Amino acid sequence: MTTTSTTGADAVPRPTVRPTRPDRTQRWARRAPLLPALVFAIVVTQLPFLFTVYLSTQSWNALRPGSREFIGLANYAQVLSDDRLRAALVNTVVLTASSVIASVLLGLGLAILLDRRFPGRGIVRTMLITPFLVMPMAAALLWKHAIYNPSYGLINGIVGGSTDWVSQYPMVSVVAALVWQWTPFMMLIILAGLQGQSLETLEAARVDGAGPWQTFTRVTLPYLRPYLELGALLGSIYLVQTFDAVFTITQGGPGRATTNLPYEIYLTTFRKFEYGEAAAAGVVVVIGTIVVATFALRVISSLFRMEDAK
Repeated sequence: MTTTSTTGADAVPRPTVRPTRPDRTQRWARRAPLLPALVFAIVVTQLPFLFTVYLSTQSWNALRPGSREFIGLANYAQVLSDDRLRAALVNTVVLTASSVIASVLLGLGLAILLDRRFPGRGIVRTMLITPFLVMPMAAALLWKHAIYNPSYGLINGIVGGSTDWVSQYPMVSVVAALVWQWTPFMMLIILAGLQGQSLETLEAARVDGAGPWQTFTRVTLPYLRPYLELGALLGSIYLVQTFDAVFTITQGGPGRATTNLPYEIYLTTFRKFEYGEAAAAGVVVVIGTIVVATFALRVISSLFRMEDAK
């Protein structure tokens, strides 16, 4: 399809050729190189999940060969009504919420400090990011043996005594290790937001007589709200799946004081061999994570809309 356009009264009309929309064959030819990656992603992600959903409808204990049968949603009813799993659900909420809140608050404080210019800021920023680069299992071993050990641990070496921190304060011990590792992640997100803040807005607040605290609470903090929400939601998505720290530091104990859902699923699968019940618990965790991820995607979309509106 062609149209004509003019640039002035005496200009000679010149035909303008608009790009034609590719037909179906051309569109599929462009998409074809991506199909193997799409098929691979579906095979390695969706098929295992569908098999897990199938297992969740089975009564299957590996210690009772030949007893496998279809029981519908009975495993889900067991997961939602069992006291042991409900306690694991409560521990998961406490562990995730306390770790995320503490990480966000500490990350906010560190981001405010790093937003100021001072000698050696690059070195300090690199050192603060380092805990997030340590492997989760290595970080958990470091905290268990180098920091919490009653005989030679760092905390008892500083404050004195021989307190067994893991046994006496199990949930706090796990949360502290997670906060140490996830605070740099929150700090980076919030620091990116701080460095994108308009200097003209801050200067206008100063001209209007606002002090540092008023400028922070009424200008900076509302501006950082989407970044704080993004950090909290992304952290929640990852921390709700915490297994390494619980397994390494406390083994879910003492008793079930720190047993969260991922560790309970591990116990159900490899200690009780109740594959159907463990699969149902896994599906419940996936559904909860999808709900949190949906909120995270909405926050990311709002961030992009803010950037477009600038």
